[in-house]
Amino acid sequence: MDGWMDLAADPTVWVALATLIVMEVVLGIDNLIFISILTNKLPPERRSLARRVGIGLALILRLGLLGTVAFIVQLTEPIFTAFDHPFSWKDLILIAGGLFLVWKATREIHHNVDPDTEADEAPVGGVASISFNAAIVQILILDLVFSIDSIITAVGMTDHLPVMVIAVVVAVTVMLIAADPLAHFIEKNPTVVMLALGFLLMIGTTLIAEGFGFHVPKGYIYSAMAFSALVEVLNMVTRRRRAKTREGAR
Repeated sequence: MDGWMDLAADPTVWVALATLIVMEVVLGIDNLIFISILTNKLPPERRSLARRVGIGLALILRLGLLGTVAFIVQLTEPIFTAFDHPFSWKDLILIAGGLFLVWKATREIHHNVDPDTEADEAPVGGVASISFNAAIVQILILDLVFSIDSIITAVGMTDHLPVMVIAVVVAVTVMLIAADPLAHFIEKNPTVVMLALGFLLMIGTTLIAEGFGFHVPKGYIYSAMAFSALVEVLNMVTRRRRAKTREGAR
């Protein structure tokens, strides 16, 4: 109990907690976009449940990983060298996750450009193009990649496990609250889907680059995403005003 009181009385702990929460929420945006696009391919009555189950299992996964912080940190130790770059298990996990994101985003973009393709068909008449279990498995695969990266970052920011746990719980709670509104917004605005897929493609490429030792500042990535999102918002406003003008002319 005294340990908790000492932590609560330390201003640096509160600063670390606030910073870590913001960082975890921002990092969770990537995962949330993927979850929204993936679960929108399920029948409407199962989408919300899939998001809750996927994010709930993601919370359990992250808390479980936090319990093995010492092991997670060891994942940064080199296991072999290739092309003059020492590769660790973390690098291999980032590369694998990046390749998965690039493959998934490219496949979805291909489907949107060529709807007649048999691969990854969108739901028609309530028929799902992906099973419930497959959606949950894919959500957990990506969350594993993002979790390891964020936990290693968290360890570099604070040595206090309770602070990490609180930050993860708050971030996942925010994801749980925002999941349905974001998914509905993406579903009602088809052009946003292509933008979100572009984000996933960029994030996947970034993960691969980091796995090979090329550090890409996260600020650049999120600035580009924010700018693209702002342009899309302006396009949406323009389309709606033009639609109202045409209706008024009729």
